[in-house]
Amino acid sequence: MDKPKDKSAAMSIQTPIQRPLQNTGKAKTEPRAQFAVLPWRLEPAKSGGKSGEKIRICLVTSRGTRRWILPKGWPMGNLTPARAAEIEAWEEAGLRGIISPQPIGLYSYRKRLDNGDLPVIAVVYGMQVTSVAKVFPERAQRNRKWLSPRKAAARLDDDELAHIVRHFDPRNRLG
Repeated sequence: MDKPKDKSAAMSIQTPIQRPLQNTGKAKTEPRAQFAVLPWRLEPAKSGGKSGEKIRICLVTSRGTRRWILPKGWPMGNLTPARAAEIEAWEEAGLRGIISPQPIGLYSYRKRLDNGDLPVIAVVYGMQVTSVAKVFPERAQRNRKWLSPRKAAARLDDDELAHIVRHFDPRNRLG
């Protein structure tokens, strides 16, 4: 088997190949992309004599309808999708951490706008939370809550997203 002569030509699942996305100027009725972050942390199990750690997922409320959602937003300039998702985690939830360069899933939904609904495909990136701020850009506009994957999924309106959250377990992922 021939090896690539140039290291930049080598690919693996551990090496993200990700370029910033360019806004193509699509009509408002065509599907758009958003980038979401699934913020998680492990906490010591405290009840029922269980040992080990339990997963906690952070949800935030949307600004308009106050529904529980994952932090997410639109593509940003020359940033990769993972970096854009990481920025949304900070702005909407005050979270910083280690973001996975590879998406963990995607879901579709219809974004509610004043002049109608917009079809959106959201790409979800996992982020292990390392710090939680008390003060962050959208603090006055949102609530933040840490929940088990099962309870977090139950609060989400979108079935596709609820499925991703319910079955997320960073302990079972490669890397």
